[in-house]
Amino acid sequence: METPGSQTSLHRANLERVVRAVRMAGSLTQAEIARSTGLSAATVSNIVRELKDGGTVEVTPTSAGGRRARSVSLSGDAGVVIGVDFGHTHLRVAIGNLAHQVLAEESEPMDVDASSAEGFGRAEALVNRLVRTTGIGQDKIIGVGLGVPGPIDVESGTLGSTSILPGWTGINPSAELAARLGVPVYVDNDANLGALGELVWGSGRGVRDLAYIKVASGVGAGLVINGAIYRGPGGTAGEIGHITLDEAGPVCRCGNRGCLETFTAARYVLPLLRPSHGPDLTMDRVVQLAREGDPGCRRVIADVGRHIGSGVANLCNLLNPSRVVLGGSLAEAGELVLGPIRDSVARYSIPSAARQLSVLPGALGGRAEVLGALALVLSEMGDSTLLEATLSPGTPAFT
Repeated sequence: METPGSQTSLHRANLERVVRAVRMAGSLTQAEIARSTGLSAATVSNIVRELKDGGTVEVTPTSAGGRRARSVSLSGDAGVVIGVDFGHTHLRVAIGNLAHQVLAEESEPMDVDASSAEGFGRAEALVNRLVRTTGIGQDKIIGVGLGVPGPIDVESGTLGSTSILPGWTGINPSAELAARLGVPVYVDNDANLGALGELVWGSGRGVRDLAYIKVASGVGAGLVINGAIYRGPGGTAGEIGHITLDEAGPVCRCGNRGCLETFTAARYVLPLLRPSHGPDLTMDRVVQLAREGDPGCRRVIADVGRHIGSGVANLCNLLNPSRVVLGGSLAEAGELVLGPIRDSVARYSIPSAARQLSVLPGALGGRAEVLGALALVLSEMGDSTLLEATLSPGTPAFT
């Protein structure tokens, strides 16, 4: 039995620190592990050797700063995680290993008005199909990350009111999918997962504080503070779409007037252009036309950018993030939308906060949320199971 403060417990704690650092980064050199954990280079070298001998990590030659180095990642066969993303009109599933390699990914259209039972049934079928395709054994699945387009109550785990999936309100998505798949399921809203995805794989790499802004049928923000998602005590942090821009503006679905969402979300923006561009216009098409030079679409995109920038300026004044990442299809407009966002930030935020901020398009596009779901499992899973093989040689890493 380990005694707190003993050499045995200290050694295990150091093992866990190294495994946790590698698990969240995907791969790190030994020097990077030493910097991120605060352990000495000699201690890291000894721990990496022990973890390698136990089959927990893999070590491959690489280079860093022009010098030879060794890259450390979790063993590719140590287990897999699964990401499931329910979007406005799609279902996307991805399978990845603990070395942050995506092994399989597939997306299919989904009726936004489908019942929760139908939605979870289709998710179960798609997950099982991809698992069979990759030949992964059930015992290798560590957990599933699940993204839903609505707020999750932190205490109950139930889905709050959402206009995107109204028939799902009050459903416990984690419990529903876990019962079908037989593995732990971790759930979060799509904006938070988009933030996680960009933080680990995309435009947020290397920063500790960022805001991921997603503009679709609604407007939401995933907030990362000191490297971790900030959800708030009720799970509703990041509802940037309901910042008031005009008290006499249009009535929002939340009941207030003039929310940011009423000036930027697709349901409010598209009617401005449909008289001249037809009833089948979508935001993807608006972005495409704007990039091709359509004056009406360019004007609307610029207006949306300025309004988003006002909301971002409020975030800057309150939280002072170092980076804002714009996700969703709107990010494909590039500088047509990013320029106006930066203009508003410069105008409405504290100068010192604006100087420190960079505004970038998301690097992952429509994959941000499903990759964020993978990252959610990687962040929530414990390290004890991964260390079983190292601490007990001959014992399988997963049972």
